[in-house]
Amino acid sequence: MNKPTKIYESLAAAKQNRQKKFAVLIDPDKLRLGSINKILDLAVAAKVDYFLIGGSLVVNNMLDDCLIAIKKACNIPMILFPGNSFQLSYRADGILFLSLISGRNADLLIGNHVLAAPYLKLSPLEVLPTGYMLVDGGRPTTVAYISNTTPIPAMKDDIALCTAIAGEMLGLKLMFMDAGSGAKNPVSESMIEAVSSAITIPLIVGGGITTAEKAYANVKAGADVVVVGNAIEKDPQLLIESRMPFIA
Repeated sequence: MNKPTKIYESLAAAKQNRQKKFAVLIDPDKLRLGSINKILDLAVAAKVDYFLIGGSLVVNNMLDDCLIAIKKACNIPMILFPGNSFQLSYRADGILFLSLISGRNADLLIGNHVLAAPYLKLSPLEVLPTGYMLVDGGRPTTVAYISNTTPIPAMKDDIALCTAIAGEMLGLKLMFMDAGSGAKNPVSESMIEAVSSAITIPLIVGGGITTAEKAYANVKAGADVVVVGNAIEKDPQLLIESRMPFIA
């Protein structure tokens, strides 16, 4: 079965043309449907490029409800950002098929993928093979605990660089460096620059981005997609501020 490739093609074309993309991460468990409307209105106003939907723990039935609410409000592509193989829905447009290449947990390198593959093969979702690199954000994070892996040390740019190169050589189409939700320290510009200069595939960066200045700094360092999540749940207006410095 041939899958649509609109999302990946847009990411690859943007990288080739040196255009930057802005994504908003929404954790269905952290947002009430009543409060999501404000974020959606601001996202449309800010010309957000993508929504990432998911989290390390999605413990209720809010995933489909969240996707339905977004679909009613706008046409911004919705990409699943699953914390496990159960966070799946046909209502989204695509899925980051994450391989946690910064860790050594076999389940998150290939195990969960085997379980999800039959579902994804039959689904209309665009599957986006993504190397996921967890970077130390200065405090313990849910994803580190759940994944039972050690993040890449924040000051070890060389480890991040070599990990990203290996992921691209394995055929992964996207690279995602993440300091984790609510990180004290975001991924450094030096690490972003090192990784970006070493790979040819689009680089996504998220975790701990709480100011427009940091979003712009990530873009200047080489990030192709900047993801803002936890911060806008507390201050939705930050969505507009983070987007404006590099809006196309």
